[in-house]
Amino acid sequence: MYFRANIALSGFSLKIYFVSLFRFLLFPLTLLYDFVTRIRNYFYDVGFFKSKSFDIPVIAVGNLSVGGTGKTPQIEYLIKLLQNDTKVAVLSRGYKRKTTGFVLINDAHTSQDVGDEPLQFFKKFPKICVAVDENRVNGIQELQKKYPLDLVLLDDAFQHRKVKANCYILLTKFDDLYSDDFVLPTGNLRESRGGAKRAHIIIVTKCPIDLSLAKKQDIKKKLKVTSKQHVFFSTISYHNKTSGNQNIPLKTLSDYEIVLLTGIANPTPLVSFLKAKDNKVHHLKYSDHHQFTAKEIDVITAKYSSITSEKKILLTTEKDYMRLSDKISSLSYLKMSTNFEENDHFDTLIRSFFKKHQF
Repeated sequence: MYFRANIALSGFSLKIYFVSLFRFLLFPLTLLYDFVTRIRNYFYDVGFFKSKSFDIPVIAVGNLSVGGTGKTPQIEYLIKLLQNDTKVAVLSRGYKRKTTGFVLINDAHTSQDVGDEPLQFFKKFPKICVAVDENRVNGIQELQKKYPLDLVLLDDAFQHRKVKANCYILLTKFDDLYSDDFVLPTGNLRESRGGAKRAHIIIVTKCPIDLSLAKKQDIKKKLKVTSKQHVFFSTISYHNKTSGNQNIPLKTLSDYEIVLLTGIANPTPLVSFLKAKDNKVHHLKYSDHHQFTAKEIDVITAKYSSITSEKKILLTTEKDYMRLSDKISSLSYLKMSTNFEENDHFDTLIRSFFKKHQF
């Protein structure tokens, strides 16, 4: 629970305690927020608020929490699975972009135009269409006007109920399950845990590789999974070498002193991965989707320049690289992907859904 914390003598621990205490004191607002979101969902459930259906299958990927569950690698997994024999489009709202309305992404667009994650999809997967629109109904309609599509993937759209998706994929992080959380602002949930009932597939992300069967069963009980829901457990892996300014094999990365720059919701797995390889890591941490100022860029480059080691690397995530590659020439990044213990089962299920259009 977010208001649990141990008071320690260190300033960091005291900060965590006071932040947790402050969020707990906001619990009356949590009750109000929970009430409003429950009423909204009820009106959609009974048909008072209308959801738009489409004549092509739509898969919505999202979460109950505010971020950090691994939506981007999950969308990429689905693209890789389907793009060779399916005309796929990805539609996102384009979080923190400076444009509005429908934008079909092309080579001239920057992350400020369309958002970092949609730009990443566009650059990595030239076979597919990628667009942004805060109005997902309009976005799908515009895509259908322009292309003969077979399938639309909605990024971060579990709460976007104006579109009636055929398949809802809900992500929850292994060490931060939605069943252990509270609604905002005391916790990090966008809606109550009961919203999970809309999911056809629940994926527990960022699991340890050696997760036991007993632990999996325990997690399923905590999540109160129904007999109609499919549950999968996924892990993350990193590419065998860095990309960008320097292409360094992971097996030799331990020889380098790393300035790690992150602007994502949950950088902990990457930091832990690097430190487990005996890397010396200087972590510069910023908020999710952070838009870097010129002054901050100067601070970052100065920090990198101050490292005296002959072998050094300024490293970031692939998503952050989309926002920073035109600002910092010395920047490298590490690609991440998601993997399932039961890849064949998951792949078969998704392909089966595509053929039937529904579960």
